[in-house]
Amino acid sequence: MSEKILLHICCAPCAIGACEALEKEGFTVKGYFYNPNIHPLIEFRRRLKAVKVLRDRMKLDIDCDEHYGLREFLRAVAGTEDARCPTCYSMRLTQACAVAKQAGFPLVTTTLLGSPHQVHGLIAEAGMEAAKLHGVEFVRRDFRGHLEQAHEKARAMKLYRQQYCGCIFSEYERYKDTNLHLYKGDRE
Repeated sequence: MSEKILLHICCAPCAIGACEALEKEGFTVKGYFYNPNIHPLIEFRRRLKAVKVLRDRMKLDIDCDEHYGLREFLRAVAGTEDARCPTCYSMRLTQACAVAKQAGFPLVTTTLLGSPHQVHGLIAEAGMEAAKLHGVEFVRRDFRGHLEQAHEKARAMKLYRQQYCGCIFSEYERYKDTNLHLYKGDRE
């Protein structure tokens, strides 16, 4: 009998590699999309839809929290915007661990560990703290080695692939130095 693990999902492309890696290790995987940090609303909806499309196409067991958590996220990071990531990781992993406990999944991990842009040590700390709080175990896996292949599969499935971490602050950092979507006006 395989061990059951709840996989917190940040986005569809990252979920592909993590799900495949965990299943290859013999885990029974249940996915859980929960991301109150993703903004604006349209971005949240794009990522949510991509996860649902992935769930249907790959026949994955994934639950999606469709609540748009703008207020909760902003309250949580208020005053610490430049050091927001640990709070954001904690928010998401605490909720994931609570869901895992309630659903009878003794183990929890996250697709955040597949991104080269995330701080893996902080994710692990937040995960272990959240797991301890809810009486489950956080499983630290480095999914970065699966990222390239997962992104190829996401492209082949025409899944939405985001351009920034998710929060309004990371959106600003991603686009602040570009002219993308700027009106150029009449040039002479």
